Amino acid sequence: MPALYVMIPIAVIIVALAIWLFFWAVDSGQYDDLESPAHSILFDDEDPAHQAGIEEAEGRQDTPRD
Repeated sequence: MPALYVMIPIAVIIVALAIWLFFWAVDSGQYDDLESPAHSILFDDEDPAHQAGIEEAEGRQDTPRD
């Protein structure tokens, strides 16, 4: 029984800390864009065709490709 007098306040402090960390992460923008990092691994930064694919997706084509 005396252990509960110690463990319950510690549990409440841990839950309050977790809630504070969650709201801090939301306010600092940690969850703003969840899709771009997942898609960025699919493209090679050195690939010149990657930029062409972006231009094509946006509806503009500056130079014809061979």
